[in-house]
Amino acid sequence: MKPEVAEFLDAHRVGALATTADDGRPRQSIVYYARAGDHVLVSTLTDRAKARDVRRTGRASLCVVGAEPPFPSATVSGPAKILTEGIGPASAAVVARVTGTDEAPEPQTDEALAAVGRVILRIEVTQARATYL
Repeated sequence: MKPEVAEFLDAHRVGALATTADDGRPRQSIVYYARAGDHVLVSTLTDRAKARDVRRTGRASLCVVGAEPPFPSATVSGPAKILTEGIGPASAAVVARVTGTDEAPEPQTDEALAAVGRVILRIEVTQARATYL
């Protein structure tokens, strides 16, 4: 991922996650996300459509748009997985983005996250497109 795309993603917190429904229709969902290297992380519930779609297709895309003209944007996509193990730090990173804090809260255990149905949707960024960056 080019540094300017990584910086843009880091400067924003919300994007539109795109997956493919089981009938082939595109599906979009507004999500908070965090970036970890060349991966985008989204905390979601295990039974949500986006999690089911990723389990089935193994792909996802995220589009992030700036709020000021000329409305710069970045769209990243690639192979995606639903993670259930070792997800405490990733979940905490997403929570920090949701709350707008610089430091993530203490990571929860996999067991605590599983008890409330939380998983991490991880996209490996293999493609990135940007405009006005």
